[in-house]
Amino acid sequence: MSRLNIKTFTLGPFATNCYLLWPEGEVHAWLIDAGFGPGPIIDFIRRNALVVDKLILTHAHIDHIHGVREVLAALQPRPKLFIHADEREWLTDPVLNLSEDFGQPTTTPPADVLLAHGDRLTLGTHEFAVIHLPGHSPGGIALHNPGAGMAISGDTIFKDSIGRTDLPGGDMPTLIESIRTRIYELPSGTVLYPGHGPSTTVGDERVGNPFVRP
Repeated sequence: MSRLNIKTFTLGPFATNCYLLWPEGEVHAWLIDAGFGPGPIIDFIRRNALVVDKLILTHAHIDHIHGVREVLAALQPRPKLFIHADEREWLTDPVLNLSEDFGQPTTTPPADVLLAHGDRLTLGTHEFAVIHLPGHSPGGIALHNPGAGMAISGDTIFKDSIGRTDLPGGDMPTLIESIRTRIYELPSGTVLYPGHGPSTTVGDERVGNPFVRP
């Protein structure tokens, strides 16, 4: 199995982590989330002659979708847009995706593919499982690659912290259940790449996260 490259772009006023994934020696890639000002991502993709097949959204809050239209317009062939089915309507509703609240009404094209818990997606020889993680928002997901020992985990859990639940669609008991039953059940060495802040591991969060104990 080829090594999986992961490049982090931290964008915009919310310091949103967007991730570009591609197997070593290959050109096909995925982009996970597209925050404010995605120009650096587009430039990197063009400089390295990558072909982004999928733009996968961990959830549909403004800071993770604001750059979607710019990315889709800039890249050819156009990537397919993926999101969990529970946030399908959020992409086209500035109230649901919170962009109206920030005075920057934002919409994206409708999703091309709706995801569900347990779906499998393949990038080269790398297989990812879709893990549904409601709580921060109804359709939050992680993408887990057991072969590479990593997961892109969105805004569910951060290093020593957790996602907000005081926003519309958030729910603290649901978030805690998602972390305990779906994040903490992953192997301890799994590296978590969150939507904000530094990476961490499942084992470190099981031991040290003050908000959710196993």
